[in-house]
Parts: sequence; structure tokens; C-alpha cells
Amino acid sequence: VQLQASGGGLVQAGGSLRLSCAAPGLTFSTYAVGWFRQSPGKEHAFVAAISRNVDSKYYTDSVKGRFTITRDNFSNTVYLQMNNLKLEDTAVYFCVARRTTAHTMSRLPYNAMDYRGKGTQVTVSS
Repeated sequence: VQLQASGGGLVQAGGSLRLSCAAPGLTFSTYAVGWFRQSPGKEHAFVAAISRNVDSKYYTDSVKGRFTITRDNFSNTVYLQMNNLKLEDTAVYFCVARRTTAHTMSRLPYNAMDYRGKGTQVTVSS
């Protein structure tokens, strides 16, 4: 199973981007899905997670109020709407999936995910 992230790019501070991640071949509705990011020289860091049935969402504190995670279980896709982007949001963003709760996903390291997709670069300029 390959998770396929897209939607990254170059944007000015204050702008918006929408990331998408498709998961063909995955029994999508049985997995919590989410996003991690990795800035240069740093470890992968949790960004957001959403539960299987969309009733729970978790965000790292630095993106609360700016990022929104959603999912479509019919198209096996998870989205990350990123508004009011800041310079410190610059990173490679990775979508992940794990057969767990969104709460647990928010507390696990990147390497604990069942599936990890190739990243998409987000660069925020001043």
C-alpha cells in the first residue's frame, strides 16, 4: 500500500495550501490517518490526526486554528487545509495511517505508523 501525498509548493507567509493524500488499496475507513512534518535538521513531528469515523481530530499546538484535517472515506483521501502559513511551517509533510485512535496517533512517533507516504515539500517565504 502506498500513501500518495500531493499539494505542496511555495507560498508566501499568510497564504494557504491544501495537501491531499490518497491511499488506494488501504481499508481506509479502519485506520486513523494524519500528517507529520520534518524540517531541515529535525525529527519528524506530529501535525494532525483524524479518527476513522471523523469524530475526533487532534492538532499540535502550533497549528491549532490555522490547519484543518479532513477525510473522505469514499475516495480514501485525507486532506490538510493550511491557512495563515508561517515561515516555521516550512517542512516536508508526510501522510500516515495506523489502525488506532486519533488520540493515540497524536502521541506516537512517526516510525510507529503502519503506513508512511512519500512527503510533499511546503516552503513558506517572507
